[in-house]
Amino acid sequence: MRAARRERYGSAEVIRLEDVAVPTPADDEILVRVHAATVSRTDCALLAASPFIMRFMTGLRRPRNKALGTDFAGRVEALGSRVRSFAVGDEVWGMNDLGVGSHAEYLVVSAEDSVARMPAGLSFEEAAACIEGAWYAYSITQRAGLEKDRRVLINGATGAIGSALLQICVHLGATVTAVGNTRNLELLRSLGASRVINYEQSDFTRDDEVYDHVFDAVGKSTFGACKRLLTPRGVYVSSEPGPGWQNPFLALATPVLGGQRVVFPIPVDRKAFLEVLGRLVAERHFRPVIDRTVTLDAVQEAYAYVASGQKTGNVVLKLTE
Repeated sequence: MRAARRERYGSAEVIRLEDVAVPTPADDEILVRVHAATVSRTDCALLAASPFIMRFMTGLRRPRNKALGTDFAGRVEALGSRVRSFAVGDEVWGMNDLGVGSHAEYLVVSAEDSVARMPAGLSFEEAAACIEGAWYAYSITQRAGLEKDRRVLINGATGAIGSALLQICVHLGATVTAVGNTRNLELLRSLGASRVINYEQSDFTRDDEVYDHVFDAVGKSTFGACKRLLTPRGVYVSSEPGPGWQNPFLALATPVLGGQRVVFPIPVDRKAFLEVLGRLVAERHFRPVIDRTVTLDAVQEAYAYVASGQKTGNVVLKLTE
């Protein structure tokens, strides 16, 4: 099979396409023919091992796992002897934010890991584009305790996390102001934003409105810059640790001080989330946003594009014709 792999940490240039053996599933694993996956910010972070702390999980000097890819949609091709929860031919989706090797034509994954049957009515490309961003987005809403009728501002509402976060907030009954660029303002409205701010024309941190929650889905603001936007007991959440890793520390300190607080969005359980996501998709509360779909031959270009920060929604790798 063909697979995207790397021998060292770095940018897109370190990725190589290689011919490797199709993996054999262990007794508790399934073999999946990968039809689609995404190239995400998480994939770029794993590729570069940035921030450095990631190396304590992925390998200090060199990556322990040379395979790339964190989410997938595909079809079960073979089963380990102890697997009872899946059958050959099942259409499945899944993820592992530390890597599952999905930028390849086949992968193996434990049947007890974060893998489930896909909802009906989705293409493999749509299914893959649903997962990673929505997982982080849902984690943000759960950790922040988002409730109905809250006022929410989302910075970076056009990315994979942001576009999912916008839809989930609307589904939960929030009134959302979304920040994006000129070409995506109509997209934000179509996803449910009641108000939009064009960051190419104005600084959202100078907005005159106040919000119960400010969610930064791209990690480019700070709690200090957004305090004026928050109600006296408002909540700030960023998808990134922030300058000097301030957000995890503020998440510990601000609840003690009372008033406005920072929440650090530790992700929710992946396998349980796939059930939630399946319901959101089936009930049409969520649809993935796809920027472009490319083949495995263009994997380097896909990583470089995602790393540039210019994508809208998801970049999908199509692994089969």
